Amino acid sequence: MESKEGEIDHLEKGLLSANDSEDEEEPILYSASFQEAEDDFIKLKTTQWMLYSLLLILAWGFGLIMFLYTPVRRCVLRRMMRSRKLYLTPNAIVYKVTKPVPFPCFGVLKKEKHVLLPSVADVVIEQGYLQSRYGVYSIRIENVGVRRPPSDDVQIEGIANPQAFRKVVLMRLSNMRNQASSRQASIPEDFGSSRNVQSFSTPMSPSKSLAHDTLSHGGEVAILQKLEEVGNSLKRVQTLIEEQQPKTSEYKD
Repeated sequence: MESKEGEIDHLEKGLLSANDSEDEEEPILYSASFQEAEDDFIKLKTTQWMLYSLLLILAWGFGLIMFLYTPVRRCVLRRMMRSRKLYLTPNAIVYKVTKPVPFPCFGVLKKEKHVLLPSVADVVIEQGYLQSRYGVYSIRIENVGVRRPPSDDVQIEGIANPQAFRKVVLMRLSNMRNQASSRQASIPEDFGSSRNVQSFSTPMSPSKSLAHDTLSHGGEVAILQKLEEVGNSLKRVQTLIEEQQPKTSEYKD
Protein backbone atom coordinates (compact mmCIF):
# COMPACT_ATOMS: atom_id res chain seq x y z
CA MET A 1 0.00 0.00 0.00
CA GLU A 2 2.80 2.41 0.86
CA SER A 3 4.51 1.77 -2.48
CA LYS A 4 1.25 2.46 -4.38
CA GLU A 5 0.68 5.69 -2.44
CA GLY A 6 4.26 6.72 -3.18
CA GLU A 7 3.77 6.09 -6.88
CA ILE A 8 0.54 8.13 -6.85
CA ASP A 9 2.28 11.02 -5.08
CA HIS A 10 5.11 10.85 -7.61
CA LEU A 11 2.64 10.97 -10.52
CA GLU A 12 0.76 13.90 -9.00
CA LYS A 13 4.01 15.82 -8.51
CA GLY A 14 4.98 15.10 -12.12
CA LEU A 15 1.64 16.39 -13.40
CA LEU A 16 1.86 19.52 -11.30
CA SER A 17 5.42 20.22 -12.41
CA ALA A 18 4.38 19.71 -16.06
CA ASN A 19 1.52 22.19 -15.67
CA ASP A 20 3.83 24.72 -13.99
CA SER A 21 6.38 24.39 -16.80
CA GLU A 22 3.65 24.93 -19.41
CA ASP A 23 2.49 28.12 -17.63
CA GLU A 24 6.03 29.43 -17.41
CA GLU A 25 6.78 28.67 -21.05
CA GLU A 26 3.74 30.60 -22.29
CA PRO A 27 5.08 33.82 -23.84
CA ILE A 28 3.93 37.30 -22.84
CA LEU A 29 2.76 39.36 -25.81
CA TYR A 30 2.15 42.61 -23.93
CA SER A 31 2.56 43.74 -20.34
CA ALA A 32 0.64 46.71 -18.96
CA SER A 33 2.21 49.21 -16.58
CA PHE A 34 0.92 50.78 -13.36
CA GLN A 35 3.95 52.78 -12.24
CA GLU A 36 3.16 55.93 -14.21
CA ALA A 37 -0.30 56.20 -12.62
CA GLU A 38 0.75 55.18 -9.09
CA ASP A 39 0.84 58.66 -7.53
CA ASP A 40 -2.39 59.80 -9.20
CA PHE A 41 -4.14 56.57 -8.14
CA ILE A 42 -3.09 57.03 -4.50
CA LYS A 43 -4.24 60.67 -4.53
CA LEU A 44 -7.61 59.58 -5.93
CA LYS A 45 -8.11 56.85 -3.33
CA THR A 46 -6.96 59.15 -0.52
CA THR A 47 -9.46 61.80 -1.58
CA GLN A 48 -12.29 59.24 -1.66
CA TRP A 49 -11.24 57.90 1.75
CA MET A 50 -11.21 61.37 3.33
CA LEU A 51 -14.64 62.21 1.88
CA TYR A 52 -16.08 59.01 3.35
CA SER A 53 -14.45 59.72 6.70
CA LEU A 54 -15.86 63.27 6.80
CA LEU A 55 -19.35 61.97 6.06
CA LEU A 56 -19.06 59.37 8.82
CA ILE A 57 -17.75 61.98 11.27
CA LEU A 58 -20.91 64.00 10.70
CA ALA A 59 -23.07 60.88 11.01
CA TRP A 60 -21.78 58.73 13.89
CA GLY A 61 -18.28 59.93 14.67
CA PHE A 62 -16.71 56.72 13.31
CA GLY A 63 -15.08 58.72 10.53
CA LEU A 64 -12.47 60.09 12.95
CA ILE A 65 -10.90 56.65 13.19
CA MET A 66 -10.90 56.42 9.40
CA PHE A 67 -9.29 59.83 9.17
CA LEU A 68 -6.50 58.73 11.53
CA TYR A 69 -6.08 55.53 9.52
CA THR A 70 -5.29 57.49 6.30
CA PRO A 71 -1.45 57.09 6.39
CA VAL A 72 -1.78 53.31 6.81
CA ARG A 73 -4.31 53.30 3.99
CA ARG A 74 -1.85 55.07 1.69
CA CYS A 75 0.87 52.53 2.54
CA VAL A 76 -1.48 49.62 1.80
CA LEU A 77 -2.50 51.14 -1.54
CA ARG A 78 1.10 51.73 -2.58
CA ARG A 79 2.10 48.15 -1.82
CA MET A 80 -0.93 46.83 -3.69
CA MET A 81 -0.21 49.09 -6.68
CA ARG A 82 3.39 47.94 -6.95
CA SER A 83 2.39 44.26 -6.81
CA ARG A 84 -0.04 44.46 -9.73
CA LYS A 85 0.71 42.57 -12.94
CA LEU A 86 -1.44 42.63 -16.04
CA TYR A 87 -0.25 40.96 -19.24
CA LEU A 88 -1.51 39.32 -22.39
CA THR A 89 -0.56 35.79 -23.47
CA PRO A 90 -1.48 34.06 -26.76
CA ASN A 91 -4.55 32.51 -25.09
CA ALA A 92 -5.55 34.59 -22.06
CA ILE A 93 -5.43 37.85 -20.13
CA VAL A 94 -3.67 37.36 -16.78
CA TYR A 95 -4.10 39.69 -13.79
CA LYS A 96 -2.17 39.19 -10.55
CA VAL A 97 -2.21 41.31 -7.41
CA THR A 98 -1.03 40.99 -3.83
CA LYS A 99 -3.24 43.07 -1.57
CA PRO A 100 -2.30 43.66 2.09
CA VAL A 101 -5.10 43.39 4.61
CA PRO A 102 -6.27 46.61 6.34
CA PHE A 103 -3.61 45.96 8.99
CA PRO A 104 -0.43 44.86 7.08
CA CYS A 105 0.93 42.94 10.07
CA PHE A 106 -1.75 40.27 9.49
CA GLY A 107 -0.46 39.23 6.06
CA VAL A 108 -1.56 39.69 2.47
CA LEU A 109 -4.28 38.51 0.10
CA LYS A 110 -3.17 37.13 -3.26
CA LYS A 111 -5.45 37.23 -6.27
CA GLU A 112 -4.83 35.75 -9.72
CA LYS A 113 -7.32 35.94 -12.57
CA HIS A 114 -7.08 34.27 -16.01
CA VAL A 115 -9.56 35.37 -18.66
CA LEU A 116 -9.52 33.23 -21.80
CA LEU A 117 -9.42 35.29 -24.99
CA PRO A 118 -12.26 33.37 -26.76
CA SER A 119 -14.58 34.44 -23.91
CA VAL A 120 -13.69 38.15 -24.21
CA ALA A 121 -16.23 40.36 -25.98
CA ASP A 122 -14.64 43.77 -25.48
CA VAL A 123 -12.30 45.82 -23.28
CA VAL A 124 -14.14 48.93 -22.06
CA ILE A 125 -12.20 52.01 -20.88
CA GLU A 126 -14.00 53.97 -18.15
CA GLN A 127 -13.31 57.23 -16.30
CA GLY A 128 -15.52 58.83 -13.70
CA TYR A 129 -15.65 62.40 -12.46
CA LEU A 130 -13.01 62.08 -9.74
CA GLN A 131 -10.91 59.87 -12.00
CA SER A 132 -10.87 62.55 -14.67
CA ARG A 133 -9.74 65.10 -12.06
CA TYR A 134 -6.67 62.98 -11.31
CA GLY A 135 -6.14 61.43 -14.76
CA VAL A 136 -6.88 57.85 -13.64
CA TYR A 137 -8.48 55.27 -15.96
CA SER A 138 -10.08 51.88 -15.35
CA ILE A 139 -10.74 49.03 -17.75
CA ARG A 140 -13.52 46.47 -17.71
CA ILE A 141 -13.24 43.13 -19.56
CA GLU A 142 -16.67 42.10 -20.85
CA ASN A 143 -17.56 38.45 -21.40
CA VAL A 144 -19.14 36.85 -24.46
CA GLY A 145 -22.66 35.40 -24.31
CA VAL A 146 -25.61 36.36 -22.19
CA ARG A 147 -25.18 39.83 -20.76
CA ARG A 148 -24.43 39.77 -17.07
CA PRO A 149 -24.22 42.66 -14.57
CA PRO A 150 -21.02 44.75 -14.72
CA SER A 151 -20.00 43.46 -11.29
CA ASP A 152 -19.29 40.03 -12.84
CA ASP A 153 -16.78 41.51 -15.30
CA VAL A 154 -13.10 41.92 -14.49
CA GLN A 155 -12.47 45.55 -13.46
CA ILE A 156 -8.96 46.97 -13.07
CA GLU A 157 -8.34 50.57 -11.98
CA GLY A 158 -5.14 52.58 -12.30
CA ILE A 159 -3.66 51.22 -15.55
CA ALA A 160 -1.23 53.69 -17.11
CA ASN A 161 -2.04 53.31 -20.84
CA PRO A 162 -5.43 51.58 -21.24
CA GLN A 163 -5.78 52.47 -24.94
CA ALA A 164 -2.65 50.54 -25.89
CA PHE A 165 -3.74 47.51 -23.86
CA ARG A 166 -7.21 47.52 -25.45
CA LYS A 167 -5.70 47.81 -28.94
CA VAL A 168 -3.37 44.85 -28.38
CA VAL A 169 -6.18 42.66 -27.01
CA LEU A 170 -8.53 43.45 -29.90
CA MET A 171 -5.78 42.81 -32.46
CA ARG A 172 -5.07 39.43 -30.88
CA LEU A 173 -8.80 38.57 -30.89
CA SER A 174 -9.15 39.51 -34.59
CA ASN A 175 -6.15 37.37 -35.49
CA MET A 176 -7.57 34.38 -33.63
CA ARG A 177 -10.97 34.77 -35.32
CA ASN A 178 -9.38 35.09 -38.77
CA GLN A 179 -7.37 31.93 -38.18
CA ALA A 180 -10.47 30.05 -37.04
CA SER A 181 -12.50 31.20 -40.06
CA SER A 182 -9.70 30.25 -42.47
CA ARG A 183 -9.52 26.78 -40.92
CA GLN A 184 -13.28 26.32 -41.23
CA ALA A 185 -13.14 27.43 -44.88
CA SER A 186 -10.28 25.06 -45.70
CA ILE A 187 -12.04 21.99 -44.24
CA PRO A 188 -14.84 21.78 -46.92
CA GLU A 189 -12.33 22.33 -49.73
CA ASP A 190 -10.09 19.56 -48.46
CA PHE A 191 -13.10 17.27 -48.06
CA GLY A 192 -14.31 17.95 -51.63
CA SER A 193 -10.87 17.48 -53.16
CA SER A 194 -10.40 14.20 -51.28
CA ARG A 195 -13.76 12.94 -52.62
CA ASN A 196 -12.79 13.86 -56.19
CA VAL A 197 -9.44 12.15 -55.84
CA GLN A 198 -11.12 9.02 -54.52
CA SER A 199 -13.65 9.00 -57.37
CA PHE A 200 -10.90 9.24 -59.98
CA SER A 201 -8.42 6.95 -58.31
CA THR A 202 -10.66 4.09 -57.17
CA PRO A 203 -10.86 1.28 -59.78
CA MET A 204 -14.18 -0.11 -60.99
CA SER A 205 -15.44 -3.02 -58.96
CA PRO A 206 -15.87 -6.47 -60.66
CA SER A 207 -19.68 -6.29 -60.41
CA LYS A 208 -19.74 -2.87 -62.06
CA SER A 209 -17.37 -3.99 -64.82
CA LEU A 210 -19.50 -7.11 -65.43
CA ALA A 211 -22.66 -5.03 -65.66
CA HIS A 212 -20.93 -2.68 -68.07
CA ASP A 213 -19.82 -5.61 -70.24
CA THR A 214 -23.32 -7.11 -70.30
CA LEU A 215 -24.85 -3.79 -71.25
CA SER A 216 -22.39 -3.31 -74.10
CA HIS A 217 -22.92 -6.92 -75.28
CA GLY A 218 -26.70 -6.49 -75.17
CA GLY A 219 -26.43 -3.36 -77.31
CA GLU A 220 -24.40 -5.18 -79.95
CA VAL A 221 -26.94 -8.04 -80.09
CA ALA A 222 -29.81 -5.57 -80.58
CA ILE A 223 -27.98 -3.89 -83.46
CA LEU A 224 -27.30 -7.25 -85.13
CA GLN A 225 -30.96 -8.18 -84.79
CA LYS A 226 -32.02 -4.93 -86.46
CA LEU A 227 -29.55 -5.49 -89.29
CA GLU A 228 -30.92 -9.00 -89.86
CA GLU A 229 -34.48 -7.61 -90.00
CA VAL A 230 -33.44 -4.99 -92.53
CA GLY A 231 -31.74 -7.68 -94.65
CA ASN A 232 -34.82 -9.88 -94.58
CA SER A 233 -37.05 -6.99 -95.62
CA LEU A 234 -34.71 -6.23 -98.53
CA LYS A 235 -34.85 -9.82 -99.65
CA ARG A 236 -38.67 -9.77 -99.60
CA VAL A 237 -38.74 -6.62 -101.70
CA GLN A 238 -36.34 -8.20 -104.20
CA THR A 239 -38.47 -11.32 -104.52
CA LEU A 240 -41.59 -9.23 -105.10
CA ILE A 241 -39.82 -7.32 -107.87
CA GLU A 242 -38.67 -10.53 -109.55
CA GLU A 243 -42.20 -11.96 -109.47
CA GLN A 244 -43.66 -8.88 -111.12
CA GLN A 245 -41.12 -8.82 -114.01
CA PRO A 246 -42.48 -11.97 -115.90
CA LYS A 247 -46.05 -10.65 -115.65
CA THR A 248 -45.16 -7.39 -117.36
CA SER A 249 -43.31 -9.22 -120.14
CA GLU A 250 -46.44 -11.42 -120.90
CA TYR A 251 -48.68 -8.37 -121.26
CA LYS A 252 -46.28 -6.90 -123.80
CA ASP A 253 -46.43 -10.02 -125.99
